Amino acid sequence: MEHIRLLLAIVLTIMVFVLWEVFFVPTRAPEPPAEPGRTEKSEQTDTRGPSPQEEGQSGAGTKERVVSAEAGEEAEPVPAKSFKTITVENDLYRAEISEKGAAITRFVLSEYNSEAGPDAAPQELVPAANKTGTALVRPSAPRFADLSNAMYTTDFDRKRLRVRGAPESISFYLQADNGLVIEKQYVFHPDSYRVTLNVSLINQTGASIGSGLLVDMTNPPPDGGRFVFAGPFAYIDQDLEEIDVGDIEDQSVYPGKIRWAGLTDRYFMTALVPADQADTEIRLHENQAENLVRVTYVQPGDSLAPGQRQAHAFELFMGPKRMSELKAFGHDLDEAINFGFFDIIAKPCLWLMNKVHDNVFANYGVAIILVTLLFKIIFWPLGSKSYRSMAEMKKLQPLMSEIRQKYKDDKKKMNEEIMRLYRTYKVNPMSGCLPMVVQIPVFIAFYRMLYEAIELRHAPFMLWINDLSAPDRLFRFDVTIPFMTPPYGIPVLTVIMGATMFLQQKLSPPPGDPSQAKFMMMMPLIFTVIFINFPSGLVLYWLTNNVLSIAQQYYITRKTV
Repeated sequence: MEHIRLLLAIVLTIMVFVLWEVFFVPTRAPEPPAEPGRTEKSEQTDTRGPSPQEEGQSGAGTKERVVSAEAGEEAEPVPAKSFKTITVENDLYRAEISEKGAAITRFVLSEYNSEAGPDAAPQELVPAANKTGTALVRPSAPRFADLSNAMYTTDFDRKRLRVRGAPESISFYLQADNGLVIEKQYVFHPDSYRVTLNVSLINQTGASIGSGLLVDMTNPPPDGGRFVFAGPFAYIDQDLEEIDVGDIEDQSVYPGKIRWAGLTDRYFMTALVPADQADTEIRLHENQAENLVRVTYVQPGDSLAPGQRQAHAFELFMGPKRMSELKAFGHDLDEAINFGFFDIIAKPCLWLMNKVHDNVFANYGVAIILVTLLFKIIFWPLGSKSYRSMAEMKKLQPLMSEIRQKYKDDKKKMNEEIMRLYRTYKVNPMSGCLPMVVQIPVFIAFYRMLYEAIELRHAPFMLWINDLSAPDRLFRFDVTIPFMTPPYGIPVLTVIMGATMFLQQKLSPPPGDPSQAKFMMMMPLIFTVIFINFPSGLVLYWLTNNVLSIAQQYYITRKTV
């Protein structure tokens, strides 16, 4: 029984820092080799629209391929016409749409910066590194060549569109040389990250064709951080499917009823939502040469007779993984926020933190403190029972030490006498541990939520802590510190947290075994090193919980003695 507290400490550590690796952190497989019979481009080709200064310049001297109806056939190169880029803005983002592929070649968020600070560049969801753009469409019928980068035309005669008050639309048209016509319309909504995408196929080929469509969401591989998934994901058959980029080589096709599919990182996501759920599939591809990942949604379609038209409707979401935004968007998009094994607890914690922030105190640092205090009040009876048991155990320490000394050469007799001591004084060692075990799921869920909540991204607290999603650093300097990731500085909050853990250890009854006691006193140092690179919002939560636990333990101990 004397090993229970040591075991609990080890379990806590494992639950927080090791099981996370098992349940929540995908392991990246080795980079897949090139597909047999397929070679990637060794050089990136700029397929984006020209800069505003280049618009209207002649396309003389450049060539483009004209693709015939049969895949693989190629006509003689002809001079390429110039193409333009249209900039679309609302209060939330700025998007650029190119006539080449009628693709979204740039998408910049207005309310989010790439880094903390007023002078930081805005956050880009479709960056300049994406040379192909996203939201590309192509017929799925094998007879057609890849028309995703073909040259569209538009009847929109301006270079810029400001969306205010009511939705605005821009249409693009492609007349393939075999008679197939593709119409692609974007509808932009004010005060929303929603972009409606309407695609129509018109059969002017003289023969029946398939009306199916492939829609590509393409972007560089996302980076989510150590404990958060980043990469292709989809909501298939009412279940969230997250696919590590390194696993695409092993499985690249995912069938089922697709509610939505796209790419995600720690805080932002892009997703394609078909108007109707259908039994279909998504296909994944990694282009290592251009450092791009493509998520292709296969839109089913029936046979299309000559002269007929088939319309397909989609919604695009390109924005932050904020629960309120995703719920307002609908289509189960809020399922994109996934806190893993403890999701059912973590989401109410996120809701509660936002309620406190919006209605009590508009500071997420204070909100974390108040929610932690609320949890402590809820679990006060369990904590009191645990600390009362610890206090009783502490009173028995002198007698237990005598028994260990007396029967140090007879472990069986020692354990029998200790158990007799427990029965005599009516002390149950497990009563000090079980209440703490019950609280572990809530602690870990709240912990996981704080790590991923976009609300804490660049959110200031006080003094030197100006970003609750980043490690706290005071007096930043260039000297390298062991175990610390840049930027280097004094982790004041983390050091204080370690000190509170040390104080907790001093208040608790020590294990009888000196080696165990030494290990327990090392726990504060171990946790301090582990937390040194964690976001300050997490450290603040742990520190607050420690301080409240110390206060409760001191109160209960004094009352018991």
